Amino acid sequence: MSHPHQDLTRTTLAVLFIGGLMAASFRVMQPFLPAIIWAVTLVIATWPLMLRVQHYAGNRRGAAVLVMTLALLLVLIVPFWLAVSTIVDNLDEIAGLVRTVLSQPVPPPPHWLAGLPLVGMRATHAWEQFTSAGMQGLGATLTPYAGQLTRWFAAAVGGLGGMFVQFLLTVAIAAIMFAGGERAAATALRFGRRLGGERGEAAVRLAGQAIRGVALGVVVTALAQSVLGGIGLAIVGVPFAPVLTAMMFMLCLAQIGPGLVLVPAVAWMFYAGDTLLATVLLAFTVIAMTMDNVLRPWLIRKGADLPLLLILAGVIGGLIAFGLLGIFLGPTVLAIGYTLLNAWMAEEDEAPPP
Repeated sequence: MSHPHQDLTRTTLAVLFIGGLMAASFRVMQPFLPAIIWAVTLVIATWPLMLRVQHYAGNRRGAAVLVMTLALLLVLIVPFWLAVSTIVDNLDEIAGLVRTVLSQPVPPPPHWLAGLPLVGMRATHAWEQFTSAGMQGLGATLTPYAGQLTRWFAAAVGGLGGMFVQFLLTVAIAAIMFAGGERAAATALRFGRRLGGERGEAAVRLAGQAIRGVALGVVVTALAQSVLGGIGLAIVGVPFAPVLTAMMFMLCLAQIGPGLVLVPAVAWMFYAGDTLLATVLLAFTVIAMTMDNVLRPWLIRKGADLPLLLILAGVIGGLIAFGLLGIFLGPTVLAIGYTLLNAWMAEEDEAPPP
């Protein structure tokens, strides 16, 4: 039986042509990829809300797209832009405030601290060591880390002009996706089915669920924590409350939490002698630092039924690897890999015995 002749040169040239075409297409689309990824993330996260707006607008898609586009500008893009620009514009004031704090003497520990059960003596000893070292010694210890944090923030944020253009481009692409979201979803599912059958289609659906879960759990929780902490700072009259609120929002997105801002503010209020205001701020601090333990898992579970540890590892690892976009890329990649691995192991369990 004769086999058909295989033209190796033709096959090689076809593969090279397809690879070159893909590389050229990626090169052309590379400037738009961050905006496209942000737009896809926003559209997937807010798609149920868009359908609800469309229902109240008399099933008119154009009106719903207009409302959602304005909402993205007012609720998501503008606060993030203001947070970043506020921090960048007040870097000198922040540095001056830090130098002022470091120049203040540290008071001795209060008498009641040693009487606390279990931790009283240790806390008193640590406070005395801190008093002997002084704020200048602490500043010398933290200076290298502060420089690294500043360089990381500058690298993650980049130029404000470029970010503003990316924000506008993101909103424009999101408006287009809102207008034809069903067709885009059908195309993605078709691609997944063509690539991996039912498993590929399930991976596409899981990617959407992971993005929605992260957007709900991480972003909404960070916004709630920073707003609550900012309200507490404004009530007690802490200087630079908007700047500190913006810093809390960025720290909460990075899964560090608002404690790096609120705890020193509480300590400063107690040190200044404003016991009543310091107690009020302490209450806001405790709520803001602990609310993510309840709010974030509940919101993530509403978006995607995935292990919370997997989502958090994806958020932190993605942020370190890819910057701000990694907040959504990291959990999506881990969620798809986790599901595909479980499906592959389940096939062995379901296989008939030999």
